[in-house]
Amino acid sequence: MPELSWTTVNPAAPATEAVVMASRLEVASLRHVPRFFRLSLASWRQARRSRGALGVSLMAQFGRGVFWTLSAWESEEALYAYAGAEPHRSIMKRLRPATKDSHFVFWTVPAGRLPVSWEEARDRLAQARPRQP
Repeated sequence: MPELSWTTVNPAAPATEAVVMASRLEVASLRHVPRFFRLSLASWRQARRSRGALGVSLMAQFGRGVFWTLSAWESEEALYAYAGAEPHRSIMKRLRPATKDSHFVFWTVPAGRLPVSWEEARDRLAQARPRQP
């Protein structure tokens, strides 16, 4: 499973709280995987340059068409500023028709606990997802 390991963008002050966001995105068809991955990399690069970003990571399961993101931010405002800025905003609009399923989860951690593990992020996403009958 290809992974862009956690990259610390800006070290957080140890006594602060970090806002963590994890996502799981699944494409509607495997034919969308190359484009989805290419655009995900563009969003990952943008996050690394974004004000208030503390760290970012990206993981892909190409054969299943599933992409995972994990990031930490100084504040919710910084996270939402990134999400609303270009190219992220346009990328999400372009990928929406190719996305079968998406889930997002947000929580806070003491900055000294960064980076958050993929195991914790995946557990939180699994708990937040509605159960299939």
